[in-house]
This record gives sequence, C-alpha cells and structure tokens, in this order.
Amino acid sequence: MTGADHRVAVLVLDGAKALDVGIAAHVFAKRPGMPYEVEVCAERAGTVEGWNGLAYAVGHGLDALERAGTILVPGFRDPATVTTPPAVIAALRAAHERGTRIAAISTGAFTLAAAGLLDGRRATTHWHYTHALQERYPQVEVDGDVLFVDAGQVLTSAGAASGIDLCLHLLRRDHGVALANQVARRLVSAPYRSGGQAQYVPRSIPEPLGDDFARTRAWALEHLDGDLTLAALARRANVSPRTFSRRFTADAGLTPLQWVLRARIDRARELLEATDLTVTRIAQATGLGTDTNLRRHFGVIVGTSPTAYRATFRDGGGEAG
Repeated sequence: MTGADHRVAVLVLDGAKALDVGIAAHVFAKRPGMPYEVEVCAERAGTVEGWNGLAYAVGHGLDALERAGTILVPGFRDPATVTTPPAVIAALRAAHERGTRIAAISTGAFTLAAAGLLDGRRATTHWHYTHALQERYPQVEVDGDVLFVDAGQVLTSAGAASGIDLCLHLLRRDHGVALANQVARRLVSAPYRSGGQAQYVPRSIPEPLGDDFARTRAWALEHLDGDLTLAALARRANVSPRTFSRRFTADAGLTPLQWVLRARIDRARELLEATDLTVTRIAQATGLGTDTNLRRHFGVIVGTSPTAYRATFRDGGGEAG
C-alpha cells in the first residue's frame, strides 16, 4: 500500500467486548513508522453499551466505513440471539461492494454472516459459538478448528488472542514481515501463528515449556543457518527428542521442525524486504540450503516466489503474502 495512511474503521456494536475492541484499535494505532489511521465507529456516534457494564464513547457513525480501507468488527455478547441493525448490514454490504477489506474478531463473524458476506465462504469464530454460527447461517462453511481464515477480502478469527494473530497477518499482507514483527514485539506477542493452527487442544493443559525451551527457541532464531534438527534442539533444551517434540507441539501447535521452517521463511522475507542479497545467499543465510529449496517452501507458505515478493515490497508494499 502506498500514499496516504491506510484507514482502519473499528465497528463497535452493542455488547462489544473490550478486549476485542482494544486489539483492533491498538495493533493499528498511529505511531512513528505505522502507516495506519484508526477510527472507532458505531451505528451512530454517541454512547454504545458494551459487555460486563462497560460502555464506549464513540465519535463516528457509519460514515467512517466509507472512508476505510479496512473494517474490523470486534466480537460481542450473545451473538446467536442478537439481530444486526439493518443500517449496519447495508453499510457493510456497500463497503464490500466498494472492495473494502472486512475482518471480524471472534463473534464479529455473526455480523459479517448477517450481511451475507460469508455466504459460500470458509470462516471461523470462537469455538464456543461455531455450532451456533453454522446453525444460524448454514450457507457459511464454518471451520471451528483454526485461529483465523483469510478468504481474501473477508477474514474471520477465533477468540480474542487470535484477533492479534489476524491483525498481525493483515500487517504482513500490507507491509511485510518486518513491520509485523516490530508490532508483535511491542505487543509482546508471538510474531507468527498460522491461521491453520488449532484453536484449542481438547485435553488437559500441557506442562509449561519453561525457560529452557524459551531459551532454545531464542537460540534457534539466532542460528537459523545452523543445524536445527530435532536432535539438536532437544540437546539444547536438555531433554530427549521425543519429550521435546511432544511438549513443543502441545504448546506451540506446530512441530519443532514446522516451527523452524516458518522461522526460516520469516527471516527470508525480512532479508528480501530489507537487503539486496541474492536468493541463493538468502537460502544459505536462513539454513534452507539452496535457492530451489527456498523457492519451494516459500511458495507453499507465502503463496508467491521470493523474487515476486521482493518486487512487491520494493514497489511500496502490497498483498504479497
């Protein structure tokens, strides 16, 4: 994206959950180096009753949606019984027809479904409400096993924490992995959790990974060009490979080697964005070995070639991955 800052409208509806509203507004908050402007809006300007006794003083009405490049709809209480106001439905449909990107956090997916924006599309919401979403809107392909779904112009996420993942994903789409990682560090959040990662594990909470595992991950990020086999990682954490794999996967939702591959591709993206290194040199620097190997994995994970990715972001940013 180029030119003026990208305007993000956060649409607050009755019963809106404070954490969801805060995530949407905070991730894209205007700061040095952040090319976004946020407007919080509602059906009409004024006070909007929230959840758990909270209320929001909202300065903009639905006209804010007409100025937005992205609309974020936070989750709200009792989504299975709430009726979306006709004016909100009309405004969202009009925005969609204009090509505006529209994303929902958690139960905000019910609002998108009410507007017909999820018809025939794959979507998700908080796992507690996936059955209700499917029953109320049978034309939606509900996937209750993922953190978020990117269907192009329309995106949906699961619970509040996955709203952060969704917003960071939008940052990566717009401006690349470097800015997304910068924001993730500010939020003290994981820089990357794939949309396909499971929402929750239906069993007892796994044993915390502890400092040794955290140090192992940090060490791995500093040595992506080295030997990062399962055996090497387990040695670093001072546990058996089987124990390391089991506990790492339970905590992260990815196997150790899947995590390493994602980290290497993320580092390759940073180098493509910020340096003039050749693809061959980047493959070596990230531990992927050859440019053929880099191109293959890059294409699977990012959906484009390293060369096309670099060209997109050298031209000022855009939806390259």
